[in-house]
Amino acid sequence: MFSLQRLLGKEDKFFSLLEASAEEARNSVRALVRLSKDLGTNELEAFAFARRKDKAITKEITDAVFTTFVTALEREDIEELSTALYKIPKTVGKFSERFLLAPDLVRGVDFSKQIDLLEKATDIVIELVKSLRHGMDLEKVKDLNDKLQYLEGEADRHMITLYRDLFTGKHAPIQVILLKDLYELLEKVIDRCRDAGNVIAQIALKNS
Repeated sequence: MFSLQRLLGKEDKFFSLLEASAEEARNSVRALVRLSKDLGTNELEAFAFARRKDKAITKEITDAVFTTFVTALEREDIEELSTALYKIPKTVGKFSERFLLAPDLVRGVDFSKQIDLLEKATDIVIELVKSLRHGMDLEKVKDLNDKLQYLEGEADRHMITLYRDLFTGKHAPIQVILLKDLYELLEKVIDRCRDAGNVIAQIALKNS
């Protein structure tokens, strides 16, 4: 085990900022849950707010990296994790914008499996990020990251089912195009969660 608190000295801001970024990622997925349940809900502003807030957090992390003396922890690791976290709400926001472009084409479409996987993935990401503050147990980090890899694998398998349904011929061509785009965006969000987990696992390995 090692202590990032020791490595960063008294600069607790990195932990707080990274945790806040992970929370915004989860908040964006929660807004997605509300949107998927009620097309009449105007969640676009919630997504836009999450993106603006997380963008500001990411900028603050970047600024802090260049103004804080860091010893064993590499600046590149902090920035890479910050970027991976920011891409989660950013991609969720893209999904929501396209989702609301043609509500009649998505009404009744079941996104619940992918969204459920997303909720679980962002919960794990938050747990991983919070492990930074108190020092990492390499085995725990590996276990959590393995769970993320499993969820990503489940998402890949579910995509095959979704593609199979899309190409049965029962959907109008315009709906196939839209749904394929939406399914792939949700898949990409899960990939972003996996990316964040991989960065934390790399940091743990470097400092174990």
